[in-house]
This record gives sequence, C-alpha cells and structure tokens, in this order.
Amino acid sequence: MIVYFLAFAVLVLVVTGMSVGVIFSNKPIKGSCGGLGAVGIDGECEICGGDIQKCEEEQERQVKESAPAPAAMFYDADKK
Repeated sequence: MIVYFLAFAVLVLVVTGMSVGVIFSNKPIKGSCGGLGAVGIDGECEICGGDIQKCEEEQERQVKESAPAPAAMFYDADKK
C-alpha cells in the first residue's frame, strides 16, 4: 500500500513542478497548427503561418525522415 502512496506523491510532485514551470515561464500555452484553428478559432501558427497544407507537408516530411531505410530493416544472410 505504501508503494501506491509513493507513486501518487511522485506524480503530484511532477505535475506540480510542470505547473510551476509554466507559471514562471510567463508564456502563453500554444497549440499546434491543426488545433484550435481547425475548429474555427482563428490564430496564426508560428510554424506554418496559418497554411494548413504547409503543416501537412511538414508532418509527412518528418514521418519520411524518421522511417528507417528498407535495407536497414533486415540482414541478408546470403551475402558473404
């Protein structure tokens, strides 16, 4: 039972630390390009400048860069 209390205490400390960090950074919390702008609340994204197509292209580029090359995914045992 003490493990649950310790885990809860650690969780509370982490959340409190993050909250204090946000408060003292004195910056507004920002969303992504597809966030509130997609539901009709106007605002300009720092990354795409409000161009949703540019955001989609950037996301696709990041996915392509993070994907491993097909040759790196297996080992060819026939080669000597």
